[in-house]
Amino acid sequence: MSGYVLAFDFGEVRIGVAGGSMELGIATPLATVTGAGNDEKFAAIGKLIQEWQPTQLVVGLPSHLDGTEHELSRLSRTFANRLNGRFGLPVALVDERLTSVEADSLLSEAQTFGKKRKAALDQVAAMRILQCWFDQPAS
Repeated sequence: MSGYVLAFDFGEVRIGVAGGSMELGIATPLATVTGAGNDEKFAAIGKLIQEWQPTQLVVGLPSHLDGTEHELSRLSRTFANRLNGRFGLPVALVDERLTSVEADSLLSEAQTFGKKRKAALDQVAAMRILQCWFDQPAS
């Protein structure tokens, strides 16, 4: 497989974005999308898609530790469907349990705190989501 992948850590306020090439299989944090409403957020995502030209999108699917879904799971699925509808790209959902915990731990190791940490947290969580997708065995 080849091409570029963009991954999203969906949140109602902020959306973390990471990217990586399928050839290398290494995820990198890219951006944090914010906006007053969905139109503003999707416009920012559209610019990222135009810039990076991905062939695949990945969205983290949150759930409780026992695997049951909650409200943010439904919102993440809706977000994934909207991405597919607006940009016509395939969208994969990836279990994102513990990615925020991992991201928080990585930022602590990197001594990133305060306002910088909040902005970076969503990007690093998106990076972990994408890395999980890369690391899955091809079906």
